[in-house]
Order: sequence, then structure tokens, then C-alpha cells
Amino acid sequence: MSVKGKTKEKVRTRLKEPKHYRVMMHNDDFTTMEFVVEILIDIFHKNQSEAERLMMRVHQSGMAAVGVYPFDIAMTKIYEATERAKQEDFPFRLTAEEA
Repeated sequence: MSVKGKTKEKVRTRLKEPKHYRVMMHNDDFTTMEFVVEILIDIFHKNQSEAERLMMRVHQSGMAAVGVYPFDIAMTKIYEATERAKQEDFPFRLTAEEA
């Protein structure tokens, strides 16, 4: 396409979806079930029954996925939950793995 002697080139930009990460909650023998349910409701926005179901899955299986998020959101949720656990002196642990 020529406009006043200049050539314009079409540029196609492909946007890539950000990678998503699965947030994994790990079981331990010290963090209370009530605290885990509270974290699932407050930080991961689960309803009461879903939070209790996930907590039991973590307790019985040793760990469970509690959500899938873009990297920054996953890391923020892990940080927030870990900081609350530190305030309560719980060894609560979350990790992220590529989904």
C-alpha cells in the first residue's frame, strides 16, 4: 500500500497468553484445619464447603491443587498465605508448578 510515496507494512502482533501456575497446598502435622479453611476462603476465594473439601484432600493426600493462576497472582497468593501462617507460627507451605 502506497501513501504519498511511502510504503506501509502490515505488522501482525501475536499475543501469547501468560503461563499459568497451579498452586499446591502441602499437608503438615501442625497447621490447624481451621486455619487452612480460613486461608482457602480469604485468599483463594473458595466457599465454605469447597474450602473444607480441599482441606480434607490436602490432609488425606499430602497435598492438593487449590487454584491455577498467572505467575504473579499465584506468587502473591502464596506470599499472603505464608505471611499469615508465619504470624500464627504455622509451618504451612504452598508451592507453584507450571500448569
